[in-house]
Amino acid sequence: MKVRGIRGAVTAKDNTPEAIFEATRTLMERLVAENQLDIDDVASVLLTMTPDLNADFPARAVRSLPGWQWVPLMCAPELSVPGSLGRCIRVLVHVNTDRAQNELVHVYLGDAVQLRPDIANGSGAPSGS
Repeated sequence: MKVRGIRGAVTAKDNTPEAIFEATRTLMERLVAENQLDIDDVASVLLTMTPDLNADFPARAVRSLPGWQWVPLMCAPELSVPGSLGRCIRVLVHVNTDRAQNELVHVYLGDAVQLRPDIANGSGAPSGS
């Protein structure tokens, strides 16, 4: 069994606790469903937000999901790069799994699809060539 990373991102509608909570929860629910994750296999989760989001911690939404209160979560600010996508919440889930990298499904929702159009199609593997 190896530790693998599953990536995802979503954009929040506004810089409010409710918008951050809703976007983060939606992203995590989809990531769990697409990868059929067993929470006991999740080692940790790193969440980042762009500097224009500061109304709440995205970890609050993750902890609200059943069973996630014991998973180590860390929040951090995303780099402030001129011209980058705003109001974006990113996640990196470290999971213990026997599956290959190309079997994992990385989830990009809303405007965050533009971050990784090569894998945002839900296949987990790059599309095209």
